[in-house]
Amino acid sequence: MVDRKELEYIAQIAKIDFTREEGEKLIKDLVRIIEYVEKLKEVDVDGVEPMYHPFTIEQRLREDVVKNWLSNEEALLNAPDRKDGFFRVPKIIET
Repeated sequence: MVDRKELEYIAQIAKIDFTREEGEKLIKDLVRIIEYVEKLKEVDVDGVEPMYHPFTIEQRLREDVVKNWLSNEEALLNAPDRKDGFFRVPKIIET
């Protein structure tokens, strides 16, 4: 199924590097994955509707209601430090 040459081609495309031992393990893992996918192809799915999630999920969205917001002055009322209508905070990123 998967040989050293194919693995090296995949590694070149993916731009990954591995040791010889890691390559042997990867080949075994890839063979097992391919065998599992082939086994899944045997499952009878006639009449099974495709689904995007295995559980029924219902979104709980809040009602979109326009509300009155704080004015700029009200928002800054308890600010420990402010300047020109903005919160003032300590500089944390040095340039």
